[in-house]
Amino acid sequence: MKLVILDRDGTINVDSDEFIKTPDEWVPLPGALEAIARMNHAGWHVAVASNQSGLGRGLFDVGSLNAIHAKMHKALSAIGGRIDAVFYCPHSPDEGCQCRKPLPGLFEQIGERFGVDLRTAPVVGDTLRDLQAGVAVGCLPHLVLTGKAQGLRGKPLPEGYPPGTRVHQDLSAFADWLITRVPAPRPT
Repeated sequence: MKLVILDRDGTINVDSDEFIKTPDEWVPLPGALEAIARMNHAGWHVAVASNQSGLGRGLFDVGSLNAIHAKMHKALSAIGGRIDAVFYCPHSPDEGCQCRKPLPGLFEQIGERFGVDLRTAPVVGDTLRDLQAGVAVGCLPHLVLTGKAQGLRGKPLPEGYPPGTRVHQDLSAFADWLITRVPAPRPT
């Protein structure tokens, strides 16, 4: 199975320092949904790993989060795309859980759910912690210069990013890279 793990806020949709609390506040980034659909059509499954500490902070409830994800799924379906599963951490930063990125708990759950070796899975996000969580389980790190990483456009990658991090202007550019890259030879 070919699997890509994406961050949500700042990677698929517009991010907000005030949190995305309602379906009306969830707005896809230009070209992001089309990028997911193109990956799907090229045989890639897509999972989302997202910190949703607004739940633990009491800013919104699971019903609101489900409605946000229903809007995302419906918008993707309308253009022939899909996200196979959404994994989220509901905890606030001070709860000490293992699923809040940069810790790898969500990624471990994804690996178990899909039964795949995550060392072949790209992780795509707009923050260092997105990549750190994926790299902790062997994922290949890809930074998109949207969301919180917009300020890095035209600049060298700061120290501290995982070795081998590839940088893309946005999710569409990542999808172009993923779909057109030369596949690795298959073992005989």
